[in-house]
Amino acid sequence: MDKKTGIILVNYKDYARRFLGECRDSLRAQNYLKELMEVYVVDNVSSEESLNYLKENYPDAKVIARPDGNYAAANNAGINAAIKDGCEYFIIANMDTKFDPDWLFELIKAVESDPNIGIAQSKILLYPQDEEEWKNPKINTLGNLIHFMGYGGNSFYGHPDSEHKIEGYPEISYASGCALIMKKEVFEKIGGYNEEYFMYHDDVEISWKTRLAGYKIVLVPKSVVYHKYEFNRSIKMIYYMERNRYFVVFSYYHILTLILLLPMLAVIELGMFIFSIKNGWFEARKNLYLYFSKVSNWKKILKFRREAKKIRKISEKEAVASFAGKLMSAKIHDSIFERIVNPCMDIYWKIIKKLIIW
Repeated sequence: MDKKTGIILVNYKDYARRFLGECRDSLRAQNYLKELMEVYVVDNVSSEESLNYLKENYPDAKVIARPDGNYAAANNAGINAAIKDGCEYFIIANMDTKFDPDWLFELIKAVESDPNIGIAQSKILLYPQDEEEWKNPKINTLGNLIHFMGYGGNSFYGHPDSEHKIEGYPEISYASGCALIMKKEVFEKIGGYNEEYFMYHDDVEISWKTRLAGYKIVLVPKSVVYHKYEFNRSIKMIYYMERNRYFVVFSYYHILTLILLLPMLAVIELGMFIFSIKNGWFEARKNLYLYFSKVSNWKKILKFRREAKKIRKISEKEAVASFAGKLMSAKIHDSIFERIVNPCMDIYWKIIKKLIIW
């Protein structure tokens, strides 16, 4: 374990004032050689005030200023700075976290155990709210799940951690951007983060590309992080989540798979359209349709498809093997969805998977 590691944190407006202290202190307390770890704080939507705050409160970190709030671009900026400093591993981590002392050691141990591991994710637990929860914290995710319609979801959300004893490094569908490590060779092979995504689904996108390039994505159960998880749905968030969901579907599926999925895509889109009207999200849906009505944006998708074809090392059957048919989310409590939509999607996907032989 002699390779230098860059840890990238992204600040957004008042994020650092709310979360930096405990995150910083837990990074300083890592049981790892300090000369082999470098922290980069990317100040997204940077101002003189935020820059000064970061430099004063985390003087041992390297602060990078960015103007526009593009989260994918911020991660690229941090990683590119780490490459210039000789880092071989890059960790993307949320600032609203607390890391166990062995968190970094265990992540690096995992990626060095197998040359085929391209990305590894920590075990992410929900930040405990009292003493009782600290004794048996609940799970945020034990590796995220890609739904075949392009949605991302947490696995075992809200389950007590004590219920899941995991050995080794099991493969997962995709790694949560809350805490993941990536090798330099992987970052360079897949072309880094796609900055067109701006925010959300960036971890789905980078994991899908990594899998297409022939690497494994795994969970590291002994690398533990506590996440101060918040799910604040906004119109802006819905727009980017839905737009980027279509990005990954249209960019990375084989064309024959896309043809098979078109009927279900149409049905789900109709449902989302009705749902947006009922819940006051139609403005976001309208902006989504306007975006995909432009020829220039379809040209971008064709470009993404060409790039994916260049890096693809595995069959489509292998690429989608871990994709889920049911949408698992702690935020879905709709009885019609649970009784009708989810079972129908699951059956549909089971049929499609049997038809995928390419």
